[in-house]
Amino acid sequence: MSTVPRTENSVPAPPKTFTGKAKLVGPGFVTAATGVGTGDLIAALVAGAAFGMTLGWAILLGSLFKFYFTEGMGRWQLATGQSILEGWHSLGKWATGYFGVYSIIWGFSYGAAAMSTSAIMMVTMFPIMPLWAWAVIHGLAGLALVMLGHYQLFEKVMTLMVGLMFITVVGSAVILLPNIGNIVSGFVPRTGGSSLLLVLGLLGGVGGTITMASYGYWIREKNWEGKSWIPMMRMDSATGYIITAIFTLSLLVVGAEFLFGTGIEINGEEGLVSLSNLYSDEFGSFARWLFLIGAWSAAFSSLLGVWNGVPYLFADFVRMVRKRGTDSDRKVSKKDFAYRAYLLWLTFPPMLLLFFGQPVLLVILYGALGALFMPFLAISLMLLLNSKRVDREFRNGWVTNTVLTACVVVFVYLGAVELMKLL
Repeated sequence: MSTVPRTENSVPAPPKTFTGKAKLVGPGFVTAATGVGTGDLIAALVAGAAFGMTLGWAILLGSLFKFYFTEGMGRWQLATGQSILEGWHSLGKWATGYFGVYSIIWGFSYGAAAMSTSAIMMVTMFPIMPLWAWAVIHGLAGLALVMLGHYQLFEKVMTLMVGLMFITVVGSAVILLPNIGNIVSGFVPRTGGSSLLLVLGLLGGVGGTITMASYGYWIREKNWEGKSWIPMMRMDSATGYIITAIFTLSLLVVGAEFLFGTGIEINGEEGLVSLSNLYSDEFGSFARWLFLIGAWSAAFSSLLGVWNGVPYLFADFVRMVRKRGTDSDRKVSKKDFAYRAYLLWLTFPPMLLLFFGQPVLLVILYGALGALFMPFLAISLMLLLNSKRVDREFRNGWVTNTVLTACVVVFVYLGAVELMKLL
């Protein structure tokens, strides 16, 4: 890890040069690895198989949306010294209460989904144990890494996973020798006969939901505190979403170049396994392993990111409930009882759902619950970052407000659609 220069007060000083900033990029990698799960891979494959590269622009725009979310939360924290949970708490008890209820439901659903999707890829590569056994192993591995390791180790592991995903996912796209002209043409906004729901799904599905709110705690672990760190934070978060866009576009290329026009459909995580077998038939077993390792990396890195990051949010929520939210010197940590309790909640109760034998259904349920969070996040960021609680120079500009307003429209529609599907 790079050494951060310090001022006379022993407060970390941000680097001034591009090279210095590049050496400190880390939470952005964690955000990228956490946010890109198998759901994003499947959505991009489906879009590519059905419409070629037509919807490449939607992936870029979706990554831009999520950058504005993450940058807004990071800017709020560095400009005010308050976490995003403290910001929500300042909007009223309704906001804090909403998050508390949502986090409990979301954690139970996501825990089972994350363990299951990681296990599907592993049981395909190493069919020596049943799916539920691999799922339990992944859950316990995430628990052990978070409980026993420090943030620096966690960041290194996640950065390694990003590298693995980059080599395998982008490598799978390169194997197909895609037409560069087709890729570039996909950046021109058009639907190409695709449904509005598919377009909005790509806009909303790229790069995570509740996990983005963990970003503030990861930059705090790096000792980035104060307004002077905002430029560094922007570069870091932009790096994460550039990587996110590259990952997802690579899967769109795979769908467009390998599946477009064949009539082959990708349905759920099992569809990724079927696609790996098609890769093997076309390019040999090495290509199959390449693709499966990439899909597993996407699934397990998402699990690790959530296991580490979301318990911070829950611990901060408990701090709010205990009416210590104004205690600015009290920072949540992994040693907090609430942090460890939520980590156990993510790991053990969801294991009961593993024996239902429907992991893909759990992923769909998690997706529906995740859709509820995004409108809340967009609205809260507009309320907080246009208020006098933030110095004028760090408030939202018209571009940011326009993007967040568009996000509200998109995510309200998506959330309504997902809810109607459940009902």
